[in-house]
Amino acid sequence: MVPILKPGDEVLADPFAYRRSHPQPGDIVIARHPLRRDVYLIKRVSAVLDDGRCHLDGDNPAESTDSRAFGMVAAEHLRGRVTSRFA
Repeated sequence: MVPILKPGDEVLADPFAYRRSHPQPGDIVIARHPLRRDVYLIKRVSAVLDDGRCHLDGDNPAESTDSRAFGMVAAEHLRGRVTSRFA
């Protein structure tokens, strides 16, 4: 998959998106890294389990640190759903 975001792009996110609905596969989200609390990630949701954990994938698998490296991410780590991007 071709990365949708490039270095220097800016995004707008809805921080309340997941207070009223669950994440869906295909959503692009901002999430706190599960192992490094000071790092935020922008990733695509590829799967959501019934218990609220999400599998996050980067659009460029060869260069991404994502759920393949750190496992499923709890829903409380999601900070918002990306709604817009600006180049």
